[in-house]
Amino acid sequence: MTTWGIVTTLRGTTQEILRFAAYHLDLDPDKIYIYLDEPNPEAREIIDRHPKIKVRNCDAKFWARRNRERPQKHQVRQTANATQAYRRTDLDWLAHIDIDEFIWSRQSIRGVLSEMPNSTPFARVRPIEAIADAEDLYKAYIPKGQNRDGIVQSIYPNYGAFVLCGFFSHTQGKLFARTGMPKISFRIHNLFQNGEVLRDKTELPGVQLCHRHAPDWEHFRTHYSFRLSRGSYQPGMSPNIPRERGGMNMNELLSWIETEQGKDGLRAFYDEISGADPSVRERLDEHGLIRHRALDLDAKVAKHFPGSC
Repeated sequence: MTTWGIVTTLRGTTQEILRFAAYHLDLDPDKIYIYLDEPNPEAREIIDRHPKIKVRNCDAKFWARRNRERPQKHQVRQTANATQAYRRTDLDWLAHIDIDEFIWSRQSIRGVLSEMPNSTPFARVRPIEAIADAEDLYKAYIPKGQNRDGIVQSIYPNYGAFVLCGFFSHTQGKLFARTGMPKISFRIHNLFQNGEVLRDKTELPGVQLCHRHAPDWEHFRTHYSFRLSRGSYQPGMSPNIPRERGGMNMNELLSWIETEQGKDGLRAFYDEISGADPSVRERLDEHGLIRHRALDLDAKVAKHFPGSC
């Protein structure tokens, strides 16, 4: 029988951690490896009782045992931990995802993975991104070659020309990696072997990644400064659209909006790209790009961690 699991390095409230763990336990993985990037004794006590969850506290002792200082960048900590789990696991497949990402499939993940050819080193799962203030609604990923740029600009008339696929965050998705390959190391969206990126165009059929990157304005506003300085909007990222077509990366775009229009401009940008604007949501619907994905997070917490709520 094909075995599979998830690895994540996370920080968050107890509720956020329990929701992530409970939702993915409901998909029937064989193991979930959780690296706590900051202490959360309450969450750890609850999730550590579950036989399918292995928890590690990433404190100073944790990094000292690995003979290294704690990396300053959280992305480096994430990939280091994912690589450690990959090299130690006895599972057949391992997915590396974040606390705001939820794997979704109508079929058994185990069954889908069991049908992957033996020559496939990894399979990509494309994201769908949360629509604002709509817990169960997501914007679909638009593949290349379907007049994507034209569709995006018609849906988002002010900022669609600057934002790839109309998404705040990544369009690359995340990977299920086949284990047992030598000299493998994870990156956020890719897999490396012997220091070289592995190339493969396989996508896991029928499986999506529900990305709750900015599900409401308060969430976007609260995380904005961190993401702009050190996170997914940090300086130096590749432009969303080629520079020869006037493209900017998210740091440049958001900094420009904030300088020219202040917080009101940022709110207008958020309302358009998030689908909070009713006219944007209507156009998404007209293009068949709205997906309904009921995650039922609190119900799954009650099921897998009874008495914790």
